[in-house]
Amino acid sequence: MARIGIKICGISDRASLDAAIGAGADHIGLVFFAKSPRNVGIEQAAALAHHAAGRAKIVGLFVDPDGDFLGQIRQSVHLDVIQLHGKESPARVAQVMAAQGLPVWKAIGVRKSADLDAARDYQGVARILFDAKPPEGADLPGGTGLRIDWSLMAGYRHSIPWILAGGLDPRNVGEAIQATGADFVDVSSGVESAPGVKDAARIAAFCEAARAAG
Repeated sequence: MARIGIKICGISDRASLDAAIGAGADHIGLVFFAKSPRNVGIEQAAALAHHAAGRAKIVGLFVDPDGDFLGQIRQSVHLDVIQLHGKESPARVAQVMAAQGLPVWKAIGVRKSADLDAARDYQGVARILFDAKPPEGADLPGGTGLRIDWSLMAGYRHSIPWILAGGLDPRNVGEAIQATGADFVDVSSGVESAPGVKDAARIAAFCEAARAAG
């Protein structure tokens, strides 16, 4: 299997950023969503992205953003990837790709096998990110600690490269990779000591376990 891709999402301070890069994460997620405990302001995000330059790719996570907000962030923060984590339609995702000129990842909430099929409507995105579908009415679309039923994804094949997220942590990421065949994993709450507070030791353990499984 190729080297496992690793994204540590919801980074909000330099110490956590250094811990993630030092542990071997190749993608860092910055959350631009006010309801999230991992939300970062523009100046804060710009400083983190600058600090990471040349060491890891920066993924900006947005939830149903309008064009003005995306443009405002892009003016100040260097992003390598835009991750859309809301209810964006295939048409809206196509608009963002055309307007922003960056690779776009689309998050899809998964609770049953039919949810996997929804990903097929998003042709043209760089990656699909499969996350656990939150309960109806939940404030957060991701970072909830909920886990996908990995058996749904056993032997799963898709024309678009995909990422496994949702409830991963240092203890279960190896099993998740083995069960699903994922070659790219994404973690947020699973490497935290409290909501929005990253733990350097957990980040290191997660990256080590992911690489060992690959």
